[in-house]
Amino acid sequence: MQIDTDKIDDAALALMYLTLHDNCRAWKQIDWDITNRLHDKGLIDNPIGKAKSVGLTEEGLKQAELLFEKLFTK
Repeated sequence: MQIDTDKIDDAALALMYLTLHDNCRAWKQIDWDITNRLHDKGLIDNPIGKAKSVGLTEEGLKQAELLFEKLFTK
């Protein structure tokens, strides 16, 4: 089975939308490979560090909301 990492990244970003706090921060309880890809795509700030949350970029915040609505609402 071949995994589509872009779909996984989309789902992870949508789930980050559920844990938003301080306007643009989300808990980073997501696999490091995924957070690294999201950072490479410019959707989150650098995930490396001791903080338990990560900042979403302006584009990441917009994408997270759109993906959340697409994937998880009726």
